[in-house]
Amino acid sequence: MTPPSPSNPAPKPWEHTKSGQGSAADPLAARFVSSLDYDKRLYTHDIQGSIAHARMLEHVKLITADDLKEIERGLNEIKSEIDEQGDAWPGWKVELEDVHMCIEAALIEKTGDAGRKLHTGRSRNDQVATDLVLWVNESYWEINKKYDALVEAFIGLADCVGHIVMPSYTHLQRAQPIVVGAELFAWLESLCECRRRLTMLTHEDVSPLGSGAIAGSSLPLDREFSAEALDISAVSTNSLYATASRDVAVDYAYSLAMTSMWLSRWAEQWIIYASTEFGFITLDDLYTTGSSMMPQKQNPDMLELIRGKTGLVYGSLMALLTVCKGLTIGYNRDLQEDKRHVFAAYDAVCDCLDMAARIVKTTKFNEDRIKQGLDKGFLDATSLAEYLVTKGVPFRTSHQVVGKLVQQCRDKGFEKLSLLKLDDFNAACTDSGSKPVAEQDIYDWLGPENVVKRYQSAGNAGLSGFQEQLKTWKERLGEADQPE
Repeated sequence: MTPPSPSNPAPKPWEHTKSGQGSAADPLAARFVSSLDYDKRLYTHDIQGSIAHARMLEHVKLITADDLKEIERGLNEIKSEIDEQGDAWPGWKVELEDVHMCIEAALIEKTGDAGRKLHTGRSRNDQVATDLVLWVNESYWEINKKYDALVEAFIGLADCVGHIVMPSYTHLQRAQPIVVGAELFAWLESLCECRRRLTMLTHEDVSPLGSGAIAGSSLPLDREFSAEALDISAVSTNSLYATASRDVAVDYAYSLAMTSMWLSRWAEQWIIYASTEFGFITLDDLYTTGSSMMPQKQNPDMLELIRGKTGLVYGSLMALLTVCKGLTIGYNRDLQEDKRHVFAAYDAVCDCLDMAARIVKTTKFNEDRIKQGLDKGFLDATSLAEYLVTKGVPFRTSHQVVGKLVQQCRDKGFEKLSLLKLDDFNAACTDSGSKPVAEQDIYDWLGPENVVKRYQSAGNAGLSGFQEQLKTWKERLGEADQPE
């Protein structure tokens, strides 16, 4: 037999049934099946899983204590080498296809037969599924810090400008007066709900390790032992499902997509607020860009890119769903592509969370500009209808009355309902078949500044609701800062 050489490579360790070099003989085939360009980032998780597996093998007497010692030594050396050398580590070899086989090959070079025993009772199928669970659990803590930073930024901004009265919008039309803090906390609620999805996912982890290629093993593996060594709460109950499933990847991508969706909605709102037509906020120069042609421009490009990157995250979720949709039960090589999409979504959302925190920390709300237009759009119309309700007028009738009063103001060129006289209010009531119930206190219910003081329902977007939410968020922030 011709000895191996760069032009005549050795067959892959898992292709001995083939004649010649198998798929290693074609450079395109070798590159086509390789996942090293994206799965190298799993090396710490792969080594962690391998050490747990080796300890389990020693526990059930399938390898010796000396074997385990050699395996742990070799794997720890490999981890140190990759930590230091990164992509330049010489063990990364495209012909070995993935992170798992590169690490195993390096281990065998260091330890000989001890390394050759590591794969006992294990397949790359359950190995990669386990690595993914470990990566999800670890990456949660990294992205959680980014959520924390954005939460803190929103709370800090709300503490400074939360009292400012502003219009709220439905259908992008002026609706009712609120305070700025209420809107900031709405974004905060959305982000914390997104984080809750990720938290639930990481608290329901299950170990696939020991499921083998598809059917498990005839060897006396102790799967609970290895799961405990990995700090995973349970083992999978069906080996076919464990190796065929990428539900954890899809659920993770969905949670990231929801985060991206809410960040995109926030970005869109602030892009509008930063426009000359609105002028509600001023973005820091660090987070705007100029125009190559128009010298005066300050474009909200960072916000636009947060909005735009949502397409990448959505695409990753749809790609994962599409990869999985036509597969038979059991492992199929299509599933190798899962990490490409999960990692892309994760990286994009992490960047967006970081950028959002910086933008929130540096943005200014322009109180005077907001106040200039507060009287436009009859923001107090609903408050007036509710005033009439307190005087015994049925809401549907009061809605009709206020609608006519708004039209009356428009006919007279008034922008404020408070410019009407008591006789005008009572005449409108009479015209609608109701008693004239308006008294002088009606004016205490009119004007945006008065309205935000009157809201009293739980969770309201006025001053009382904002103050209660600010207190709650500060308490939660303080609790999060406490050491465990």
